[in-house]
Amino acid sequence: MSELSEHDSNFIGGSWVQSSSGERIPVEDPSTAEVIASVPASDARDVEMAVAAAADALDRWSGASPSDRGRLLFALADALAARQEELARLICVDVGTVYRTAKAIQAALPVTDLRTCAALLETFEFEERIGNSRVFREPIGVVAAITPWNYPLHQMTAKIAPALAAGCTLVLKPSDVAPLSAYALGRAAEQVELPPGVLNIVFGTGPQAGECLVDHPNVDMISFTGSPRAGRRVGELAARTIKRVVLELGGKSANVILPGADLKTAVKVGVANAFLNQGQTCSAWTRMLAPADSYEECAQLAATFANSYVAGPPLDPATRLGPVVSAVQRERVLGYIEAGERGGATLLAGGVERPAGVDAGHYVRPTVFGDVSSDMAIAQEEIFGPVLSILAYSDPDDALRIANDSVYGLSGAVWSDDERAAIEFARRMRTGQVDINGGAFNPLAPFGGYRQSGNGRELGRYGIEEYLQPKAVQL
Repeated sequence: MSELSEHDSNFIGGSWVQSSSGERIPVEDPSTAEVIASVPASDARDVEMAVAAAADALDRWSGASPSDRGRLLFALADALAARQEELARLICVDVGTVYRTAKAIQAALPVTDLRTCAALLETFEFEERIGNSRVFREPIGVVAAITPWNYPLHQMTAKIAPALAAGCTLVLKPSDVAPLSAYALGRAAEQVELPPGVLNIVFGTGPQAGECLVDHPNVDMISFTGSPRAGRRVGELAARTIKRVVLELGGKSANVILPGADLKTAVKVGVANAFLNQGQTCSAWTRMLAPADSYEECAQLAATFANSYVAGPPLDPATRLGPVVSAVQRERVLGYIEAGERGGATLLAGGVERPAGVDAGHYVRPTVFGDVSSDMAIAQEEIFGPVLSILAYSDPDDALRIANDSVYGLSGAVWSDDERAAIEFARRMRTGQVDINGGAFNPLAPFGGYRQSGNGRELGRYGIEEYLQPKAVQL
């Protein structure tokens, strides 16, 4: 089965099974807008089959020892690691991610997700004694995982790895916009002989396959990553059967440059973070907060760095910015750029015109706005494209007010020449994760948000715990 050809089947009960609907969903290469594949538009019959397979496998998988589950997770990680180059190139044409990012993050991080959870099983405590009680941490049951298109394989493994480590079985519905890496995942599961029904993959749209999964009475938990609008719908449907719901939704993260910080480094890293994956990153630092007396220098630096981002084909080594994922996404991003100009912000770099040298595909120029106020749409709403807003503040208390002036709270950053002051500031930010002076990503640390960025946590032991429920046995 070739990735860049017709994909006819769902992965259910350990086998590739033809979809019941007979309908197809086209998949585009965003750099050319050409259709490169199509996947099934599955319906309730396919979902029913997948949930039944997961339910049938639950007792056997949950009864397996943690070491046996860990062994299979390590094997699955190794199977994906052996295909990292292939996966990176696949995600370049499926998402539009530039090659260097596709290889370093899109193809590498899923391997880390699996290995991290497998290693944690070597010491994870599934039982403890509290007084006259033995408290067992038991798998919650059948999990439905619904994942987005921006980091497709990582978003799958960030749910699959902890769920399987906990002893749950799973039905995955990948995004219909960038679904191709899910086929590679299914073949890796076949290769390592993951027991039938432990992992099932159903392709389709959110309103059709996704809602059937969320509403299914034999699904015990939903793990969803996507937009706040879709997250609200998931919560509404899941409430009918009182399911546990973990939501990882949007973000509008603040990058706060405190007085005395290394301004050039903070701006350079901040621009790179905002434009990572064409700005299609939920935790991107899309609001840069600069001291008023350093604002002009900050704005000039940001524009200079933004203008160095060469747009072009993702596989071209010279490219630093690929296309956004779809025509719909491009129109959305351009609409926000127009709104920023109408609203009185100063366009420092970029704009609505196509980048030089690209005549086809879903490209957006790397864009920076200055003179942004916190009440503007570009400072409040998640754009999900290569658009950065710079806001000036008068003092650190004003910076904190602006940073927290958001319905979101997923990520953020603080730059300072005083680490203690930076940590104190970070503690007051209402967000789930903060990087200090460019602190490195930690796959063992919890990832998740406050407020409308969602609830629950992924990664590390925190991710495993989301898929467990305690049982007390009194003696």
